[in-house]
Amino acid sequence: MSRPGRPNGRVRLGLRANAAQFGLLIALNALVGALVGVERSVLPLVGERDFGLASKAAVLSFVIAFGLAKALANLGAGRFTERIGRRRLLVLGWALALPVAPMVGLAPSWGWIVAANLLLGLNQGLAWSLTALMKIDLAGPARRGLALGLNESAGYLGLAAAATVSGVLAGAFAPRSVVWIGAATIAVLGLAVSLVLVRDTAPHARAEEQEYVAQPRRPRVVRACTQAGFATNLNDALAWGLLPLYLAAHGADGFEIGLVAGAYPAVWGFGQLGTGWLSDRVGRKPLIVEGMLVQAAALAALAAGGGAFAAALAAAVLLGVGTALVYPTLIAAVADAVGPRARPRAVGAYRFWRDCGLVAGALAAGLLADALGSSAAIWIVAAVTGASGLWVAATSWQSIDGTDDSHRQLRLDRRSASAYARVK
Repeated sequence: MSRPGRPNGRVRLGLRANAAQFGLLIALNALVGALVGVERSVLPLVGERDFGLASKAAVLSFVIAFGLAKALANLGAGRFTERIGRRRLLVLGWALALPVAPMVGLAPSWGWIVAANLLLGLNQGLAWSLTALMKIDLAGPARRGLALGLNESAGYLGLAAAATVSGVLAGAFAPRSVVWIGAATIAVLGLAVSLVLVRDTAPHARAEEQEYVAQPRRPRVVRACTQAGFATNLNDALAWGLLPLYLAAHGADGFEIGLVAGAYPAVWGFGQLGTGWLSDRVGRKPLIVEGMLVQAAALAALAAGGGAFAAALAAAVLLGVGTALVYPTLIAAVADAVGPRARPRAVGAYRFWRDCGLVAGALAAGLLADALGSSAAIWIVAAVTGASGLWVAATSWQSIDGTDDSHRQLRLDRRSASAYARVK
């Protein structure tokens, strides 16, 4: 009996040919995002209120632990995908999430929260990396941007929904209870889906490798994308760890903090439904440059607003727009620059350096906020983000034949897509 995407045992690439499995992976990545979203608007306040942490650097230590573990897991996912298998690494990622809820719920000290976020980071690095890679495998090159846009959109919409709901519930229930109950439910469901329903996509990657059209290596593009990813997660760490404290210090209540914390990833998530597809049409570079500059403008508006709720909400929306422009586009640009066989390692390395930005951002935001104040910390991160966008703008994306790589790749993708449709 043939399966969708494998008529008569033959592998076919494309979203339509693999719609069932692709849709399942989208739903699974929504759970990946929701798992981290349950603590997004709540955990910084738990540090201050439940454990009496006065230093913002100490509160943000959980973000540092999360970011470091996630970055290393991304790197490991890239290096061991072919050796261990895509589905097995995905299942391992969800298994590592199971202890997170009891560790948060029973934590006698802040150190337990930090340790729980080490495991959460490992889960996110493995589970998110593998769902992204498996979607790339299924979609083929002609719809790579769209596939990644859908993947990232699902993850961040899940994150936004969980962040908003947990922030609102934290006003009526104990914040720590909200986190651990939500985390337990999501972790069990994600593991069950991965074990029972997900199939490995390695055969699709091998089918693409057979039809792959060789192209010049583009290390300049990969470097530019990597530093832009680093800067994007630098400001994401600030929004995650410092923004709830910044708003609370200016009189915002739990409902307002939850709305702001949820608005940013919600716009980010919805926006990626279109930006991944758009990057397939107009090229990667324009969206990356514009997105980085929009992020910088959003952070500047947040700092200039002085912690007022309306200004913070508007800045969160603008930050979501900028991040939506760059997030799927950066991964697609890295995937464009390498062949199918090298892609897991290249994407893993990119995601490693990108998520190192979470570590650097949490350290910088905490230390700068303690030394100079939260507003100054936000202004500095805004300047770094703007400089990152200018780096991409100054990077040549042209190959040795003088044509723009983004459009050149699109032509190759379309030509290859016709060949993939005839794979036998």
